[in-house]
Amino acid sequence: MALKVGDKAPEVLGINQDGKELKLSDYKGKKLVLYFYPKDNTSGCTAQACNLRDNYSTLIDSGYEVIGVSADSAKSHQGFIAKQSLPFQLIADTEKTLSELFGTWGEKSMYGRKYMGMFRTTFIINEEGIIERIIAPKEIKTSDHTAQIL
Repeated sequence: MALKVGDKAPEVLGINQDGKELKLSDYKGKKLVLYFYPKDNTSGCTAQACNLRDNYSTLIDSGYEVIGVSADSAKSHQGFIAKQSLPFQLIADTEKTLSELFGTWGEKSMYGRKYMGMFRTTFIINEEGIIERIIAPKEIKTSDHTAQIL
């Protein structure tokens, strides 16, 4: 059963690009933008990450911290962060543990072909660790994502 608005987010979020475990309690007192995206270095995912990067100081000033999540490896994340100068951490959810918990991993379809993949979804988690808002895949505007969050 996927997490929904009003649910408490899990304490252990996952392992970041440097092999460090990220925990919800690390962000106590801040609102957390936990955004799930399909793949490093693809057009939509790069547009979304760069929009968050370009508006990162505004998000921080508004009390938010940003963490991206995809099923890519830590090595892939390191390259993506370096190439795009991303100021936030990325979780390497290679086992899809977090994605399955949040309900962002499932069957997708493109050009009639079915496959398993990540649904682009953003969760806004409040200062107490409760999911306050979910921006669903069809709602997300990759090039204007910060405005949607704020």
